[in-house]
Amino acid sequence: MHDLAFFRANLDAIAARLADRGLQLNLDEFRSMDIERRATITRKEALQAEQNVLSKEVGKLRAQQVDTTELQNKVREMKEQSAALDRLGEEMDAACRSQLARIPNVPHESVPKGVSAADNAIVHEIGEKRAFDFTPQPHWDLGPALGILDFERAGKITGARFAVYFDQGARLERALINFMLDVHTREHGYTEVLPPFMINSASLYGTGQLPKFAEDLFKLEGTDYWLAPTAEVPVTNLFRDETLEGEQLPISFCAYTPCFRSEAGSYGRDVRGIIRQHQFQKVELVKFTRAAQSYDELEKLTSDAEDILKRLGLPFRRVLLCTGDMGFSSAKTYDLEVWLPSQNEFKEISSCSNFESFQSRRAAIRCRTGKKTELAHTLNGSGLAVGRTWVAIVENYQQADGTVIVPEALRPYLNAERITKRGKIR
Repeated sequence: MHDLAFFRANLDAIAARLADRGLQLNLDEFRSMDIERRATITRKEALQAEQNVLSKEVGKLRAQQVDTTELQNKVREMKEQSAALDRLGEEMDAACRSQLARIPNVPHESVPKGVSAADNAIVHEIGEKRAFDFTPQPHWDLGPALGILDFERAGKITGARFAVYFDQGARLERALINFMLDVHTREHGYTEVLPPFMINSASLYGTGQLPKFAEDLFKLEGTDYWLAPTAEVPVTNLFRDETLEGEQLPISFCAYTPCFRSEAGSYGRDVRGIIRQHQFQKVELVKFTRAAQSYDELEKLTSDAEDILKRLGLPFRRVLLCTGDMGFSSAKTYDLEVWLPSQNEFKEISSCSNFESFQSRRAAIRCRTGKKTELAHTLNGSGLAVGRTWVAIVENYQQADGTVIVPEALRPYLNAERITKRGKIR
């Protein structure tokens, strides 16, 4: 969220930068609210000054044993008026903050201007796309043919956009989770966290999902609990309403969680297979930093996510998102996109973002440096989305006979070199 005082003082400049994101602020409305708020403060201050004068006069008259009943009643009325003006000012500030809670972050100066994904900038592309001597199959055909992926039974159990994994399909998912966690904790310096998979509204507000994106979430009826859309939410809120010691920073966490999203507004996109599911697994990377170090840490976090793709031998590219394609809370985002042969295109597998102080202001996460405190900066990125990594492996490592070669990095976890057709369930 934006700082209210800074927002008011720099309204035109902020509005111009947010226009790059496609958001047109109603400046007249904000100015009108601010003028009314300032007028309320002026009335309150004038009333307080007059009240002070009368209170002193009451004291003098009472010392002279003069009846001050009428004057005291006037002072009492002024106190009531002053309290009412205080409440009005608080209501105005609350209304401003409520509006600010729905306004996205300001893009970093290094973010390219643009209106859609077509305007994103490719930073680099790594790995060779495989040249197939046969027509590669999509994972939604390969998985069922191997007996490791089942959409029909998932639909029977729950509904559309769910999947059941069997045997080596389930083991591949688990192997990927363990592999990612091991690399990030043993080699990249992250501390593993296993947070709750249900979260409250305050946590979702802290990271920016509420109030604007409630329709994208699943809520448990009759409670203040929501299913986590990503581990970003519970892990970032570990330090909500806390002040961290600056010498401790950066703090780097990684966490595996299932993720739950309604995918509101995504109908017609990636409807086949497991690219866009209501439930999926993800390993998330989260960092807490000082303001001065957050952009260096964004580069490190993104490289850590890239390292997983390199070790798995999957072709990918890094893309810098333009202003019109960024997430609500982000100041700068890199997307990592993995190559999917069946679709003949790159598909997002990780978004690595620096939120600067946008989330920490909402969640009241500060850090202390010497005698001063400042808002911490928060960052996160998928390290990686497990289901999409599963898809990339099955499609990129498929063979002409329908089997799938297991990447060398995963063989110790899967205890197999090849995924073959599953026999009948015994």
